[in-house]
Amino acid sequence: MPSNLIPFWDLSGLQCFEGMKAYKTINDETDIRLFRPELNMKRLKNSMDRLAMPGSNFDPEELIRCIGELVRVDQDWIPSGEGYSLYLRPTVIATHPYLGVSPPDDLLLYVITSPVGPYYASGFDPVRLTADTPYVRAWPGGSGNSKVGGNYAPTMKPGRDAAAKGYSQILWVFGEKEEVTEVGAMNVFFLLENKENGRRRELVTPPLDRGDILPGVTRQSILELCGEWGEFDVVERWITMPEIRDAAEEGRLVEAFGAGTAAIVTPISGIQYRGSDIEIPATGDLTKRLFSDLMGIQYGRVEGPEGWSVRI
Repeated sequence: MPSNLIPFWDLSGLQCFEGMKAYKTINDETDIRLFRPELNMKRLKNSMDRLAMPGSNFDPEELIRCIGELVRVDQDWIPSGEGYSLYLRPTVIATHPYLGVSPPDDLLLYVITSPVGPYYASGFDPVRLTADTPYVRAWPGGSGNSKVGGNYAPTMKPGRDAAAKGYSQILWVFGEKEEVTEVGAMNVFFLLENKENGRRRELVTPPLDRGDILPGVTRQSILELCGEWGEFDVVERWITMPEIRDAAEEGRLVEAFGAGTAAIVTPISGIQYRGSDIEIPATGDLTKRLFSDLMGIQYGRVEGPEGWSVRI
């Protein structure tokens, strides 16, 4: 096939984006909702600011209204039933007409929509992870707490290598203490019995204060829901691979799961660490409960906290 030269538009490598969904409620398919869209807008503003993009002070309510209008136009593309939705990808790219490395003067904001089905096509299947990788996803002072394209591209090769060894995703760790940060492109949670406080159960997820972990919408929702239940301690602290290994060996590791927009929660049944597999009970009761409750709120099956399910 002969090559063709055609004019194109200006763009550069600077890019940030969001991941959202629009849902048809179970009892009324004309009732279409978003899930906590203000948190996505807050994160998009942070990502734009991290990339020195002008306009990061945009009005979040105005963009939510624009997205709502787009969803109304595309509502026939929203599949029906729990697990089905219209995926929304607000994206901002630089369009300045030069190749120099500098903050952009011009931007393009657009939103991609796509129908999606259940994340687990064959059921609520747990995943096995590997922490044995020489690669690092993010680091303090970097851009790990922003949803920018550059965070994801370098994870493709490590993810492929993990799959070749029979593992679904990578459990990312950082530093000499081997502190856990994220799983794949999701936040991560561990439910364990803390031997320092009489084996009281605590739900642990890494904190956001170091700047290398993405502030997930599902993550925040899980922390708030579990905090309201008051059935166990909900803790944001660093947890290390040696601590996870010891908890499993001592029978104190109850369950573990990843959390994100695509799957809501993903049960974890094992982690490869220093050549051996740490076995984790899966799928745990908390994982099942969170999956059911969050999906119920998203699809209007149950009433959630005020403002979580937003009609458009």
